[in-house]
Amino acid sequence: MRSLPFLLRSLNRCHPSSQTPSPPQLVLTFLHRSMATSAAADPISPSNTRVGWIGTGVMGRSMCAHLINAGYTLTVFNRTLSKAQPLLDLGARLAQTPHDLAAQSDVVFSIVGYPSDVRQVILDPTDGALSGLRPGGILVDMTTSEPTLAVEISNAASSKNCSSIDSPVSGGDSGAKNGTLAIFAGGDEAIVHRLNPLFTLLGKVNYMGPSGKGQFAKLANQITIASTMVGLVEGIIYAHKAGLNVASFLDAISTGAAGSKSLDLYGSRILKRDFDPGFFVNHFVKDLGICLKECQNMGLALPGLALAQQLYLSLKAHGEGNLGTQALILALERLNNVTLDS
Repeated sequence: MRSLPFLLRSLNRCHPSSQTPSPPQLVLTFLHRSMATSAAADPISPSNTRVGWIGTGVMGRSMCAHLINAGYTLTVFNRTLSKAQPLLDLGARLAQTPHDLAAQSDVVFSIVGYPSDVRQVILDPTDGALSGLRPGGILVDMTTSEPTLAVEISNAASSKNCSSIDSPVSGGDSGAKNGTLAIFAGGDEAIVHRLNPLFTLLGKVNYMGPSGKGQFAKLANQITIASTMVGLVEGIIYAHKAGLNVASFLDAISTGAAGSKSLDLYGSRILKRDFDPGFFVNHFVKDLGICLKECQNMGLALPGLALAQQLYLSLKAHGEGNLGTQALILALERLNNVTLDS
């Protein structure tokens, strides 16, 4: 260990002579900083990391369960208490506000509905998570939101000596349940690596670049899914009208070039008329709207995206916004005056 005189000389260089603390105070300061640095470098584990989670809906509830089952101390917040109750039954604690949750957490995850919700639960000066987070704390927003908001949150976190990662996810309710989500992370790469023990419980993390790039990657993902879903339901409608057994048709194409994750996740649900949400139409309309806004900013023309957004918007106009995205079949049935039931 380095000698006491060496430590004193090192610390004296950091203080004007008129403000130099006494030797015992200097040593305590040095040791405190050393211990803090060492603690920050320790791998995240249930023994040293308290986790907070804001948003326990379709996705968040399953994701939280993985953390609890791995032994993490988890505090949750949700505006609708009934959605948090299953996690409380598993041993999670309940916070009354995001601020209170962050005050007793080292890492705070959020997965809520809209950018306005993200802003409220994280940046609200009174009740927001950042206002309660201690220096060194980490915010991880998994909501599909606006890239500019992700950068704003990162800057606000940095001003409080905290960190922020934008890490929206893809994979739907089944990915959340099975811990197989694709996670798109933007922010400080070192912080993303530090969060790996948590991310690996939820799925596979993919580092996309600095703050906001996680959101850009997720939006590109949504653009891809949107046109894929249109193609899937159009193929189903065509097969039905041609008199094919649609179930046999979907099974036949699943192993060919037309096979897709969307087909695997939603093909059978569509045939069963199971429109329960793995991902809400309302939220997909929101995502595609953000995509179109970003396209306008970039000067991009993506007609497939625009068409998909209009078709999904028609579902919302028919009061079907709380159905799952596989309900797109309803829009194509109405457009062609057919129904798979017939």
